[in-house]
Amino acid sequence: MFVSFFPQPKLFFTSAAVWSLAAILFWFFGGEQLGTVFGLPPAAAGAPPIIGIAILVSKPFLWFYLYFAFCVLVFYAFWSWYSPHPWQRWSILMTAVILFFIYFNVQVSVAVNAWYGPFFDYVQGLMSGTGKSTNSEFYIGLADFSWLALVGMNVQVVNAFIVSHWIFRWRTAMNNYFVENWGRLRHIEGASQRIQEDTMRFSQIMEDLGSSFVQSIMTLIAFLPVMIQLQAHITELPIIGAIPQPLVVAALAWCLFGTISVMVAGLKLPGLQFRNQRVEAAYRKELVYGEDHADRAQPATTAELFENVRHNYFRLYFHYIYFNVVRYTYLQADNIFSLLILGPSLVAHKITFGALNQISNAFGKVTGSLQFLLTSWSTIVELQSVHKRLRAFEATLQGEPLPDIDQRYLARQGAEDPA
Repeated sequence: MFVSFFPQPKLFFTSAAVWSLAAILFWFFGGEQLGTVFGLPPAAAGAPPIIGIAILVSKPFLWFYLYFAFCVLVFYAFWSWYSPHPWQRWSILMTAVILFFIYFNVQVSVAVNAWYGPFFDYVQGLMSGTGKSTNSEFYIGLADFSWLALVGMNVQVVNAFIVSHWIFRWRTAMNNYFVENWGRLRHIEGASQRIQEDTMRFSQIMEDLGSSFVQSIMTLIAFLPVMIQLQAHITELPIIGAIPQPLVVAALAWCLFGTISVMVAGLKLPGLQFRNQRVEAAYRKELVYGEDHADRAQPATTAELFENVRHNYFRLYFHYIYFNVVRYTYLQADNIFSLLILGPSLVAHKITFGALNQISNAFGKVTGSLQFLLTSWSTIVELQSVHKRLRAFEATLQGEPLPDIDQRYLARQGAEDPA
């Protein structure tokens, strides 16, 4: 699944993590200041924040773009020399492009959050009659948001297009790799389905999960400092009272509670999803044999196989009942949780309308990124199922024994196959 697309996957991903960590640490401990040498210094201490689209082309941002490109090219050059791979342009360079676009959209979200404060304080002044303005000033303020939204939307569309092509290239690499070894894989149950359907599903799920995971990490990194800065308006939490870092503690505790609850509720789902693929494949395989052999796909046999399908689906539906109750109850409560913890400060008149919007948005971004496992658990369960099926291919190609469930099925079906 990975060796077909990435050079020496274990070493590659380890080196990518180490290199990324080194680049991030260097940026925060001197790299950001290094831009001064090239005429692209960081923002001066105490300087008013840049509001609107201009922040994305400011000197600190331009320096980061150059720094990011340099780090990517060094990493790509090393792997091109150390372990050339036919798919390295897509697995390294295009991966970096996708990561950059995700980062860029996160920064657009940060810029929008910065716009919330002054604009909604301005709106509060208009509504209370304490501020004066003109129509043109109001629409200029809206235009700042409109430009950010327009750029963010178009970058997201372009990134979705690139990601779709990137994922199909990965599927192509897997397909070619398995087809080249078809002679060693054809005896595995449902081999044709695993190559055609499971590689497709694996790549599609990785597209969804991979992009969501990276965006969650980048959102957390970008918005956590914003939330720490904004929590100066918050002095205490309901029931608990005054504590250090109240918003951070509340976000972590709330997300940890939700994630553990959903994981416990969904413990049985991975095994049932895997068995679901198994019984569906057995039923489909018997029908395929029936197309060419009159003695196969007889009513008694197909009825038994379909009964297995029905039984497993009904078990899956049952276990999804309490899983979805836990999951959706938490997500509904999440919609008002930020207002719940901001209640004492609102009642005490300690935050303005602009600050309320900034805090609510930043808190939602942080909790949303921390809730990755919770919101993606169903997709992760499906990925586990597909991975188990493709893992049988890898075990065969690496000379390892098949997983137990595949060995049992092969022994049971071997005597019945007309081939």
